[in-house]
Amino acid sequence: MKNTFAIAWKELKIYFTTPTAFVVGAMFLIYAGITFVLSITGRNPEASVRSFILPASTFFILISPLLTMRLLAEEQKLGTLELLLTSPVRDWEVVVGKYLASLVILIFTISLTLYYVVMLYVFGNPDSGPVLSAYLGLILYGAAALAVGLLASSLTANQIVAAVMGTGTLLVLSFIDLVGTRLEGTAADIVNSISMRTHFPDFTRGVVDTSHIVYFVSMIAVFLFLTIRSVETRRWR
Repeated sequence: MKNTFAIAWKELKIYFTTPTAFVVGAMFLIYAGITFVLSITGRNPEASVRSFILPASTFFILISPLLTMRLLAEEQKLGTLELLLTSPVRDWEVVVGKYLASLVILIFTISLTLYYVVMLYVFGNPDSGPVLSAYLGLILYGAAALAVGLLASSLTANQIVAAVMGTGTLLVLSFIDLVGTRLEGTAADIVNSISMRTHFPDFTRGVVDTSHIVYFVSMIAVFLFLTIRSVETRRWR
């Protein structure tokens, strides 16, 4: 794990020395701020954070690929990935280290929205249960989106292509439930169970369902596994 944390630390320093993390963070905070203001306009200030976290989660479809597009694509473009893979570092350590760095940035960005929650507590008395579960769901949703984006980054040396591929995949995984509404029976259940959107809303209602947690953790594990396999194929190219 020492190599993993070393890679993660290196990537974190790169995030803070380039504008990517700041631009992505600013975009998310502006979007979350707008949805927060709109959600409380003319309403009781005691309203749950559900009103701004639910739409804010969909913004991960855009910002997650932006955070991960550089991680492996740039290494391939510069030819440094081969050097990294020939060093005494395992493939999974490279992938997990880079993933952890992006996850730290995402959690840090999400934590900045706690300012809105503080305002709700100052001017109202919201239920803490839905607040905590909503943020848990938001982190899980974002973590799964990052894993998808990292896989896209491993498949190309072009960062823009990686961002487009990641965004496209997340759009499918998020809105595939719209197809499920046109199906019936087992087929509809299978399609709906794949959709990320169907597993998130319960968190914003204060419901922490184990099946939803298992879904997001499984998504993370599957896409990280596929990313590791993709990186391993570089040895044979």
